[in-house]
Amino acid sequence: MPRRTPRNALDRLRTPQRSLGFLKTASVCVLIAGLLSPLSQAAAAPEAPAADAAAVTDHCGNQCSDILPPGQNGNATLAQILLHQAFGTQPAHAEDQLGPYASLATGYPTLTDATINTFFNDASFGIPADQVASTVKPAGRSDVTIVRDKKTGVPHITGTTRYGTEFGAGYAAAEDRLWLMDVFRHVGRGQLTSFAGGAASNQGLEQEFWRNAPYTEADLQAQIDNAVASNGERGRQALADVNAYVDGINAYIDASDSGRYFPGEYVLTGHKDSVTNAGTIAHFKPTDLVALASVIGALFGSGGGGEVGNALSLLAAQSKYGVTEGTKVWESFRERNDPEAVLTVHDGSFPYGRKPADPQGEALPDAGSVTREELVFDRTGSAASPGATGASADAAANAVTSAKRGMSNALVVSGEHTASGHPVAVFGPQTGYFAPQLLMLQEIQGPGISARGASFAGLSFYVELGRGQDYAWSATTSGQDIIDTYAVELCQDDYHYLYRGTCTPMQKVEQKNAWKPTVADGTAAGSYTMRVWRTKYGPVTHRATVDGKKVAYTTLRSSFLHEADSIIGFQMLNDPDHVKGPESFQNAVQHINYTFNWFYADSEHTAYYNSGDNPVRANGVDAEFPAWAQPAYEWRNWNPDTNTASYTPPSQHPNSIDQDYYISWNNKQAEGYAAAPWGNGSVHRGNLLDDRVKKLVDTGGVTRASLVKAMAEAGLADLRAEDVLPKLLKVINSSPVTDPAAAAAVGELSAWVSAGSRRTETSAGSHTYAHADAIRILDAWWPLLVKAEFEPGLGSDLYSAFTANLPVDESPSAAHGPTGAHAGSAYQYGWWSYVDKDIRSVLGEQVQGPLARTYCGDGSLGACRDTLISTLKEAAGRTAAQVYPGDDACSAGDQWCADSVVHRALGGIGHRGISWQNRPTYQQVVEFTSHR
Repeated sequence: MPRRTPRNALDRLRTPQRSLGFLKTASVCVLIAGLLSPLSQAAAAPEAPAADAAAVTDHCGNQCSDILPPGQNGNATLAQILLHQAFGTQPAHAEDQLGPYASLATGYPTLTDATINTFFNDASFGIPADQVASTVKPAGRSDVTIVRDKKTGVPHITGTTRYGTEFGAGYAAAEDRLWLMDVFRHVGRGQLTSFAGGAASNQGLEQEFWRNAPYTEADLQAQIDNAVASNGERGRQALADVNAYVDGINAYIDASDSGRYFPGEYVLTGHKDSVTNAGTIAHFKPTDLVALASVIGALFGSGGGGEVGNALSLLAAQSKYGVTEGTKVWESFRERNDPEAVLTVHDGSFPYGRKPADPQGEALPDAGSVTREELVFDRTGSAASPGATGASADAAANAVTSAKRGMSNALVVSGEHTASGHPVAVFGPQTGYFAPQLLMLQEIQGPGISARGASFAGLSFYVELGRGQDYAWSATTSGQDIIDTYAVELCQDDYHYLYRGTCTPMQKVEQKNAWKPTVADGTAAGSYTMRVWRTKYGPVTHRATVDGKKVAYTTLRSSFLHEADSIIGFQMLNDPDHVKGPESFQNAVQHINYTFNWFYADSEHTAYYNSGDNPVRANGVDAEFPAWAQPAYEWRNWNPDTNTASYTPPSQHPNSIDQDYYISWNNKQAEGYAAAPWGNGSVHRGNLLDDRVKKLVDTGGVTRASLVKAMAEAGLADLRAEDVLPKLLKVINSSPVTDPAAAAAVGELSAWVSAGSRRTETSAGSHTYAHADAIRILDAWWPLLVKAEFEPGLGSDLYSAFTANLPVDESPSAAHGPTGAHAGSAYQYGWWSYVDKDIRSVLGEQVQGPLARTYCGDGSLGACRDTLISTLKEAAGRTAAQVYPGDDACSAGDQWCADSVVHRALGGIGHRGISWQNRPTYQQVVEFTSHR
């Protein structure tokens, strides 16, 4: 795949002419040779005797598998980075899971239970004696052993004491992800540019996350103290675990520093000297883990928000149609509780977030008065971001935030419908694709801990998604609303506000960053200050007037100041004495305050639970819009000093045990659960799973292989082509198509639909799609037809406002969607439900929860057909180079490459692009054969 300029400031570490351009080839070779000496000495250290396999019973019966590309090893010395740059070599275990992961896209049709581990790892506990690659007693401790296997290099940590076990987990995490952990503790503190250089994407990362969690050091420590104090013995144990884990990290830092095998990025960013070894790698402390957790929580576990944007689109609708009709139109596009939406829970109603009958306390802005709160001040230097905040914000949106909101998916089938009589699950999180990966694999066995699976780097004191002795669990992002916007009335000046009748000063929180030119990013020196004003109701995000009064809009998140609280739930999930069945599993995840859908399977039962601290809102408050910051409209029993409130009880969260099957792909959870992102309507990517799993269940005899096939096929399907295109073609074919260009395009699209509507290669490694012309035509047509279908009726202002709430398209190659280009995740956000409902209305078909009006051709079949044909002809005439214009990874016109998954570099080692698959990054395939 052609390579162009780096995608990310940290990506520059991969490019020799940028990172070490002042070195000639000969001097690079000399430097490599000089650096190999300490590396070889470290490799030659004597190994301890092989540890015995964990002394626990594994109830999976060799039927648990997992995969996490690109590979377990996310650290590379400077020598290894230079060798990679010069010759393309990879450190051991840096990408050995990438090939099996990628090959499923073409290998799944012939998959059998016996060949699953061709595409996945064996996820059994322990390591066979003949597969042990290394055995280490970290820091010479006698109470913990880290054993790594030959195939993947995954650490298997076995401790005889709790402290030793967690010390080993920290040591192993640093062995595999020290640089990445360091990057993200600085991201969480808003200090990435000072640490890694002032390139635009670095600025964007720290701005993106610090804006939402502008914590002081005192805030970080207070979160630890509160989590410990409010959870009794489990809280005290969690603190002890964290301290031991941090001790393990720091022991590795000291060992790698003295042995000179620390990650080479520290040299490339100026923190260490490659010749004298001068410089330091700062030790970790517990508050660093809270900063890390705030980043992960912002990425995946904070649903809701967007009330200001909602208000702006509502005002646009009311301006277009009048208040009554405009509100009706807005509600139809919002699809709060669409009756045609695919559900995870099939039975029961779980009311939350529904529109109140008599809304109270709304604080809608005056037209044209809203401005976004400025974040960056006092900018100097740095040619990296001439567009200041805008440029870096765009970079952030297309970097780590490519993972945001895309955490998925899950397929779980009850034993009643499987061939073995035991439940089968295929599930995992879609956390984006990075080099190194945000997640890391491990097995932990010790007092009170027995689990294998994936954890976010720097938070791996517990397995966060994985399996225990006789059960497995996983999560998808749920997105229900735990964030509200309040309008605080200003008084005295722009930095005082009325709090319960008293004029109160806002708290100014600042983070100053300054950076020097580094080898890594090639930018000039510079600095800036990030500034956030905090109120009792959360950080200020916008300013406006409401009925002529000056206000600041603030964002109040229930997990704000509570990033550490979820530690108790994860501790329980790892505790075999706690999780013994579906009920105790649900009890564990009830302690997780982030917004996730949790799934469970053992040999007898399946279960589901939707977690998150869902605040109980005051009667009449509509969570879709800003509310006045007044006691009458606050969360029930809200304490502003601790940001605690009354939360909906577990019974009101969508939950289920032993349903016939569960699917989740960030879709609607249950009937009545209306607090979801835009776009949960009649067509959602969850349908791709639900249709296939339901068919398997109806037939019966489900196996691990058949469920993996269903997942893989859905992960290659074009949602628009499978669920919407047949209806568009029905309109077009309502009369003979006489135009030759349109007829040819219809023929290509129809043949693709008949073949299954998938984006698949002609053969493994061909880098060419079957039905390439049809795919090109639809990629070009979709944005054209949506605009032509809806903008005339909505008007330009309202159309623009709605597209700000929900992007029109998120195809695999769509660089403009919420996930950016090359991110794997696709079809989560788009107007496919709107098009589906509108076209069915034009066809005279039954539509539950229709749009308030019919837009295509103003409801006329003939006029709608003309619109579709004219836009189809325009799309068909666009060349591949126009549809796929090329970027820093691909040449213009390269369709396969435009879709391809690229691991975005966060360090000095890069990896090849792989064929597109819309599937979890980390994934398990499990079927337990027995139970304790």
